[in-house]
Amino acid sequence: MSQRNTGVTSQVVNAHACPVREVLDRVAGKWSVQILVAAAHGPIRFTDLERGIEGISRRMLTLTLRNLERDGLVTRTVHPTVPPKVEYALTPVARELHTSLQQLTDWAERNRLYVAEARAAYDIEHDPELTDA
Repeated sequence: MSQRNTGVTSQVVNAHACPVREVLDRVAGKWSVQILVAAAHGPIRFTDLERGIEGISRRMLTLTLRNLERDGLVTRTVHPTVPPKVEYALTPVARELHTSLQQLTDWAERNRLYVAEARAAYDIEHDPELTDA
């Protein structure tokens, strides 16, 4: 049977073979995590995301939102107003992911001082010149 006659595209075949690493790379990315956490409380506008996520450029926010939408984690709704009002919201799958992200974020908050102290101790032990200044 010819693949041309199956109605299955190479994109569908590749999606089934998509390594877990690709999914983790997307959802664990620096900006993706922050966007997903910010959008967890309901629909949020682009400008609110831009203001609320420190250090993200407009271009990076646009690219990350586009990728999250493509991956089925975020929906984009354009309201017919002048100027157009665009809102982003989490899909049910992303809401499920948010639970895990919130646990990870809580862990990071609880342990940030421990990590900072461990880094300082490591630096003193492995590069004494850093502490001689």
